Amino acid sequence: MLKLSCVCGRVRVETSKRPGFVHECNCTLCSGSGARWAYFHPADVVVEGATKGFSREDKEHPAAEVHFCPNCGATTHFVLTPSAVSKFGNVQMGVNVRLADETDLAGIELRYPDGRAWSGAGGFGYVREARILGQ
Repeated sequence: MLKLSCVCGRVRVETSKRPGFVHECNCTLCSGSGARWAYFHPADVVVEGATKGFSREDKEHPAAEVHFCPNCGATTHFVLTPSAVSKFGNVQMGVNVRLADETDLAGIELRYPDGRAWSGAGGFGYVREARILGQ
């Protein structure tokens, strides 16, 4: 089980599953929010506490709404936007595992997708080799 909280503790995120991998994307949204994303089905994640959401304004149909604590500003998770849910279904949400103790993530692969160069279609390229967390 992963138990995470923002810096001030007002927002808590829990999941009973370990992620298969973690992304540290270099796109402006992910790098600007300081997030390392682990992906889960929304039914597998519990978020407690009030958050504020932000979606990119430079995209006609942004796919993610990033949530953060309105008190301390820490990025906690993302959900799919309504347009993404209508296109793909409510199949994924991201949890910012940078808020986790890295020992809780030991053995999980950390990948570095090149989100800045991603066209929005197909798979990601990567900016460097993956590493295993906790090693």
